[in-house]
Amino acid sequence: MKTFEVVLTKSYIVKIQAEDDLKAKEYSEFFTNDIKNISTIFDETKHNFRIKDIVCKVNEAIEVKELYESN
Repeated sequence: MKTFEVVLTKSYIVKIQAEDDLKAKEYSEFFTNDIKNISTIFDETKHNFRIKDIVCKVNEAIEVKELYESN
């Protein structure tokens, strides 16, 4: 089987409740991983936010390169 390196770009829409737009941006970046909410109830209570929904809008491979590995 061949091995490939794929450069993937993804864009999401995150619906989040937060105190202000800067906190919403910060928490959206920090507490999401791929298309999952990785925050805990403790995080949400401590920082006063709640991620309500995450939707993947773009999922596109922009480059594929075959890797030649020597065994």
